[in-house]
Amino acid sequence: SSLVQLEGRGAVHTSTVWCLGINPGGVRFLSGSEDGSMAIWKMYTATERKRLFPREHVVSSTDGLWNCVGRLPDAHAGYAVLSVDCAPSRAGHGRIASGGGDNCIQIYREETGGSGAGSSSDAPKFAIEAMAINAHDGDVNCVKWYPRDGTSLVSCGDDGAVRIWKYSQAG
Repeated sequence: SSLVQLEGRGAVHTSTVWCLGINPGGVRFLSGSEDGSMAIWKMYTATERKRLFPREHVVSSTDGLWNCVGRLPDAHAGYAVLSVDCAPSRAGHGRIASGGGDNCIQIYREETGGSGAGSSSDAPKFAIEAMAINAHDGDVNCVKWYPRDGTSLVSCGDDGAVRIWKYSQAG
């Protein structure tokens, strides 16, 4: 058994990183920080790495590269982002749940389509789709999607409560 650190690019947070979430397809992950930001990371394959980042040191020909491709600098109105979770595909592509020091739960959706203003895998853009203000009496420490169908979330907070939430997509 072994555990080897892989290479990643970009120190994008200016303070403690509290949480990570990996999307169901495994090509993106999110990080949330005390500085109030969320960052979106993408895994580039070894082939993409050679083409897009030719000056990066490559340990072996099979090494890919994790790179920060987007940032939500004020995800929870300047409060710490304490939890992030990527929705199962049934909840819709690109949805993120987050909980923070502002006592809120937020659901972000990736913007797609439009006239050039949409999202791309190399430059994702997100908008708040739903929000639970004062979801807990204190920080929202963890939020997780129900993995089967993405219609429910569960959260916990400083108030000692575990809460279950019903989610439905904007129609």
